[in-house]
Amino acid sequence: MQHRSTRSKQRPDRIIFGVDPGVAIVGYAVIKQGKEKLACLACSAIRPPAHLPLAERLLLIYQQIAELLAVYQPTEAAMETLYFGRNTTTALPVAHARGVIMLAMKEHGLTIAEYSPSQVKLAVTGYGKATKGQIGHMVQVLLSMQRIPRPDDAADAAAVAICHAHTSALRTLVSPAMK
Repeated sequence: MQHRSTRSKQRPDRIIFGVDPGVAIVGYAVIKQGKEKLACLACSAIRPPAHLPLAERLLLIYQQIAELLAVYQPTEAAMETLYFGRNTTTALPVAHARGVIMLAMKEHGLTIAEYSPSQVKLAVTGYGKATKGQIGHMVQVLLSMQRIPRPDDAADAAAVAICHAHTSALRTLVSPAMK
């Protein structure tokens, strides 16, 4: 009598590209979700020179995002939604940056999940109004990093990727039960 393993086939690691969009600074993080833990592959920021006109800054953002996507070959992407806050004058340029980032992601065949700042904070810290310091600390802990990622935009991008890893995994588990 032959016995078959009851274990399901092991799914490949997920590589999640997280972005905190901006025009002055674009935070990005690439995390790997393995069987039991998350690991950081990259976490930094793109800083187009401030003296450049908006169109040239957007081109640099697009090119650098496309290069990162080519290097890390993520399987999924997540981005923070546009948040106006108190400074509405930056909303339009940030929206332009989101557009070129989304274009680069779509050209690499990625589906893009979007999360509000409060969703990201809640998923990473358990508190929807967490401070930048609390987010950075939890990113450091959850990704087993030696130090808190800098600048804050990089930590925020890692938090977006972590939020996606946790949220999408939960959706996968809940979805079949809802049918």
